[in-house]
Amino acid sequence: MRRLGELEAEIMDRFWRWNRPATVREIVDDINKHRPIAYTTVMTVTNILFHKSWLLRAKEGRAWLYTAVRSREAYSAALMEDALGASEDRSTALVQFVENMSEDEVAALRTALRKVGRRTKT
Repeated sequence: MRRLGELEAEIMDRFWRWNRPATVREIVDDINKHRPIAYTTVMTVTNILFHKSWLLRAKEGRAWLYTAVRSREAYSAALMEDALGASEDRSTALVQFVENMSEDEVAALRTALRKVGRRTKT
């Protein structure tokens, strides 16, 4: 999976934070609070995200209402999977990754492994 581009990530961040459908106008207005951006630029990139299957859209009046297809966590997990796939020795890569984790992150990983272990047993 390719990493999202800068503006793609900025747009997706709004969907993930808002956790609701949104129009291009809403996204443009929110980005413009921090920096100027043209409506047409956001419209083009949002359309690209739709065609890449990151967003669904439905007509609402004259505008498209977009909804995120995948969560931020699913995106992060796919990036981690790709990064692991770049290694010839996944076990060693995992060990090095875990060695760089904080204690809280290691605890969260243990919890996740227990959850996954329970699911595969049933």
